[in-house]
Amino acid sequence: MASTTPIDTPPAPSVARKRARPRTGRAGDKIFLGLARGSGILLLVIMASIAVFLTYRAALAVSKDEGNFFTTFDWNPAGDPPVFGIAVLLFGTIVSSVIAMAIAVPVAVGIALFISHYAPRKLAAPLAYVVDLLAAVPSIVYGIWGALFLVPYLEGLNLWLDQFFGWTYLFEKTEVGVARSLFTVGILLAIMILPIVTSVSREVFLQVPKTNEEAALALGATRWEVIRLSVLPFGRSGVISASMLGLGRALGETMAVATVLSPSFLISGHLLNPGGGTFAQNIAAKFDEADAYGRDALIASGLVLFILTLLVNGAARLIIARRKEYSGANA
Repeated sequence: MASTTPIDTPPAPSVARKRARPRTGRAGDKIFLGLARGSGILLLVIMASIAVFLTYRAALAVSKDEGNFFTTFDWNPAGDPPVFGIAVLLFGTIVSSVIAMAIAVPVAVGIALFISHYAPRKLAAPLAYVVDLLAAVPSIVYGIWGALFLVPYLEGLNLWLDQFFGWTYLFEKTEVGVARSLFTVGILLAIMILPIVTSVSREVFLQVPKTNEEAALALGATRWEVIRLSVLPFGRSGVISASMLGLGRALGETMAVATVLSPSFLISGHLLNPGGGTFAQNIAAKFDEADAYGRDALIASGLVLFILTLLVNGAARLIIARRKEYSGANA
């Protein structure tokens, strides 16, 4: 009679998964999981509480507004009847932020590429430190510098733009006055968000796999071709994130804009003319002198800024997610 020997059979897939599953019964893992989950829930609760508070106070103000909240070119909640609207504030906030982004993002990406791929190590480290230090400068310092230095020296630039580019309508200066305009605010905001966009973009560019760059160099690519083919595609989502972070600060900047801008409730396509307004600047300028109803009106404008910021960040997340899906499909 032939002897039989037991044959080793692999465990069932479910058993293998149970064996490979890491242990989660430790007290430290449970505490960490609870803290992480609680932090996420707390953040959602805080955001929801802010949204509910702003919506409630805004509804109280808008219900008594005799003008159209979205199209009225006036801000007089203390009048009889009260009339106020956000048309000028929305226009000024968007225009100044677009100017800031158009100036800051290309310059910031160039500085980040220089620090990460061109500058010698002895120069790159101090330059990166200076850029990071500029991001920590308080807003009021930028505002004072803008009012005392930037505004007087931009008058010559405004005259030059009016002389050579006035035919574009945007750079036609039709009013006499110092350069306390949305264009000046855009330049100041560009200087303020430049360190933020530069720092984040620099860190993203430094994460590019060296094998990709070395492979491109081995194939005979120049330094610019390596950056164009390897660095920029890898860091595109990071640059978008950095840009949206800078845009968020530009949209909500208060003290610097209030110090530099000469406010007026007029919408003008001439960017060099003094005047205009932004949400944050209007809230800072009128909050102390406003009564209870006037503060509700300001909170209503703050709700619009809150929604605008959420839309910008949501759009950025959507763009980044699509970029990741596109990169994964092409991998």
